[in-house]
Amino acid sequence: MSRLPGPRRHTFYFLDQIREIAPVFLDTEIDMSAVLAHRRTTKHSIVTYVLWSAARVLAAHPDANVALRGRRMARYDTVGGKFTFDKVMSGHRVVLSTVLPDLDRTSLAGIQRQVERFRDGNPDTMPEFAAIRRLHRIPMPLGGLLYRLAVRPLRQRPARMGTFAVTSLGHRPVDGFYSVGGATLTIGLGRSVERPVVRHGEIVIAPVMRLCLTFDHRAIDGAEAADILADLKQALEQFQEPHE
Repeated sequence: MSRLPGPRRHTFYFLDQIREIAPVFLDTEIDMSAVLAHRRTTKHSIVTYVLWSAARVLAAHPDANVALRGRRMARYDTVGGKFTFDKVMSGHRVVLSTVLPDLDRTSLAGIQRQVERFRDGNPDTMPEFAAIRRLHRIPMPLGGLLYRLAVRPLRQRPARMGTFAVTSLGHRPVDGFYSVGGATLTIGLGRSVERPVVRHGEIVIAPVMRLCLTFDHRAIDGAEAADILADLKQALEQFQEPHE
């Protein structure tokens, strides 16, 4: 038997903290033709398109741009999106996340620049992960307490957890998966695969991605979550070059 390695501890603290969430799961299939056509000219990440689109959808659903702690609810005026990425930290493969603030007011290119910075950066030296590196060195009981104190205040939630989260395994042979990202809404992305779809009464082959939505049923109901999922599907399938 051995102790939990330091670089695994922030994930342990996070999962311990989110146990109070009451998750419910929805999914749909997205025809990614419009997004991939635009992507051929930009090379943007699929995550970037989803962050950009979801932020604008959530801004149009303010009742879902909330967070809960116990019986208290906080509503937020801006949309912060958390996204996760696979990294090596102190020699261990770990999942890390960061929150991009004010995404409902950030351009597509601006989001991509931030995604690239965190995707390509070294978490062992980036200042944004200094607090996590300190947590890894602190004894676990104290580390867990400090983590709870940092994320539990509702006023800190948009900066610490985001008002929605996006996580992707689309770079692997994964069709779909459900995750709980600590926010009221978590979007899970699978791979895009060419499949038959019906357009105008005819069967054609198109790139299709399964989009999975986990929502906290304490905060919103299924009808609201289904509306958000439908709006996000429309935003991605009818994606056009934004003029911002």
